[in-house]
Amino acid sequence: MKIMSVDFGDARTGIAMCDKTEMLASPIEVIHEKDFETCIRKVADVAIKHGAEEVVVGYPKNMNNTIGERAEKCQLFSEKLSLLIDVPVKLWDERSTTVSAHYYLNQTNTRGKKRKAVVDAVAATIILESYMEFRKNMR
Repeated sequence: MKIMSVDFGDARTGIAMCDKTEMLASPIEVIHEKDFETCIRKVADVAIKHGAEEVVVGYPKNMNNTIGERAEKCQLFSEKLSLLIDVPVKLWDERSTTVSAHYYLNQTNTRGKKRKAVVDAVAATIILESYMEFRKNMR
């Protein structure tokens, strides 16, 4: 199943997609958009364009498992996105994915503007890899 993941941000939103066999997750793009509603429409367009069969939106719970303002915004994002596309939209715990993305980019010595341009797509890829691992373990 082609699954798309979203790392929603106020200025940049990372998108990743896996292949039909769910073996490989790859970054697709970063959407640079500050307007909430416009960002949702752009993400919906990407999902349709790439034939996503399911969308996973990163859900940034607090480390103590509580729901903060950021998680509430991601929940609203996923609810509104589900109204624009005909595939399931799920929330997926994304705690520490941006930290992990920065770690990976440190390992590859990706710095400066290039780092800023890709960190959100890398975070979306990490979210997707986590979700794919969960699905594999549920079989």
